[in-house]
Amino acid sequence: MLHQGLQYLIEKINKEVITLQESLADDTCRDFSDYKKVCGEVKGLLTARMYCLDLQKRAEEDDE
Repeated sequence: MLHQGLQYLIEKINKEVITLQESLADDTCRDFSDYKKVCGEVKGLLTARMYCLDLQKRAEEDDE
């Protein structure tokens, strides 16, 4: 159950990161403030994904 939940969360994070990266590539930021905001969101999501992947790895190791 934990593995499925983590996998779902990781997939959702990945999709959101891709969406934000595409918005950066499409030059949709109006100014530097918007750019910094989007970059901060990406950084936060990637950090959250790293924590999820670490938790997933630990859970798999505990199952063994």
